[in-house]
Amino acid sequence: MTTPDTIPAKDFNLGNGQTIRNAHVHLNPGVDELYNDAIRLGEGVKAATGPLTVRTNKTGRSPKDRFIVEDAETKENVWWEGFNVPIAASVFDNLLEKMLKYADGKELFVQQVFAGTDPEHRIACQMITEMAYHSLFIHNMFVRPTPQELQNFQAEWTVLNIPSFKADPAVDGTRTDTFILVNFGKKMIIAGGTQYAGENKKGIFGVLNYLLPAKGVMPMHCSANVGPEDDVALFFGLSGTGKTTLSADPSRKLIGDDEHGWTDRGVFNFEGGCYAKVINLNAEAEPAIYQTTRNYGTVLENVVLDASGTPDLNDGSLTENTRSAYPIDQIANIQPGSVGGIPKNVVFLTADAFGVLPPLSRLTPEQMMYQFISGFTAKIPGTEEGVTDPTPTFSTCFGAPFMPRHPGEYARLLAQKVKDSGAKVWLVNTGWTGGKYGEGHRMSIKHTRALINAALSGELDGVEFTRDPFFNLEIPAEVPGVPAEVLNPRDAWADKAAYDETAKKLARMFRENFKRFESGVDQAVTDSMPNPDA
Repeated sequence: MTTPDTIPAKDFNLGNGQTIRNAHVHLNPGVDELYNDAIRLGEGVKAATGPLTVRTNKTGRSPKDRFIVEDAETKENVWWEGFNVPIAASVFDNLLEKMLKYADGKELFVQQVFAGTDPEHRIACQMITEMAYHSLFIHNMFVRPTPQELQNFQAEWTVLNIPSFKADPAVDGTRTDTFILVNFGKKMIIAGGTQYAGENKKGIFGVLNYLLPAKGVMPMHCSANVGPEDDVALFFGLSGTGKTTLSADPSRKLIGDDEHGWTDRGVFNFEGGCYAKVINLNAEAEPAIYQTTRNYGTVLENVVLDASGTPDLNDGSLTENTRSAYPIDQIANIQPGSVGGIPKNVVFLTADAFGVLPPLSRLTPEQMMYQFISGFTAKIPGTEEGVTDPTPTFSTCFGAPFMPRHPGEYARLLAQKVKDSGAKVWLVNTGWTGGKYGEGHRMSIKHTRALINAALSGELDGVEFTRDPFFNLEIPAEVPGVPAEVLNPRDAWADKAAYDETAKKLARMFRENFKRFESGVDQAVTDSMPNPDA
């Protein structure tokens, strides 16, 4: 077992003239070593079935504590609204200096990895953390270089993540003692105060989201898979909408579950692993993902172990945001190289807790841009303190916290990609039907899969479509394997007047949310908005 005593202390160069003094550095440690070190450091325990299980001081990302250094370039290109908050370069420099001194003599774990499976567009990253569990997460989630690539590895970006280091807001200029600061000039991210490993991957995801549009590449918060006819499908959606579950289809090969780029040649995965939400995961409905929660090498975050040391995926006492981080090759049916051709179908997923959106509808180009910029899903009662009724969540581009540029820039780029490719675009509601949350019921995953399969296979090309009056959405009149009364949400409600009132309420929420974007989009996009007065 490696310990600080067995690793000689030496200065570690971060680049940009920054150095950590007398560090005990584990360079590119493997799975066995990281298991041993995480357990030795008290970060987690090995579950009876094999995964490393950890508990964290924060059970999700801290988007309000993420800042971007404002400089001459970012001042003009970052959309300084929402989650994109500027911070002065001096704040970054002062905090970095404090972190370097704090790290003097510490035991550190360093992974040299790539973000992106396309060699033309990937970035080389040096990921430094004090937590062995974080290093295993990074080992699982990023693209690992070959031995030959490691020999001449030159990092373009550096992430320094020291959870035990906390900022002093009164002195350091942060919002709280937690911080994630992104500096495009120095090509560096520094983070402290949070043990949640997702900050490591989302930090780099945000970097790619800023850099790639300038190269004509569309960065996307989506999963992707490919069918037997080499037909690529993309699945956009926020947490809890089924993005990971629905892309892990046994009849299609998985390209990736969360982050991708769309080039003129096709799509490529940003990652080498998957980060699945596993609360109430069912072994029968989702066997491939369920199996990863039993595998050696997987990291389980905030999953409760029962008395026998077995993960209890139905226990949300620590958080509803329980997670499994595993290498993509733990899924048997994957696409070699995690790359695919030009997409033929684009699917927007939403979990509508109001129960009024159709389970599947076809979007016009203008509706695609509208829905993409809106990025709608809904929170259900009980998931957050104070949430007692279905509450809308609008996250631009289905990933607002990690999209540095203006939403309209991403929407126009996606629209151009869709136009050039001729891809069909669908909106799929994986949420409630027959009533809102607490009155209706969750959409059957069997029906959702049947709807998506019909869309991807072309079975709906000759089907008649009807139009929903409130959201102006085209709904198929029939889909094999799906009862007719399920297809039109109004038909699924016993109380039609209650449906109409709820649909009007959600339509008004859509329109209110979009007011801040109207000046940046074409009139045709604005005209496609829902109509509560229909």
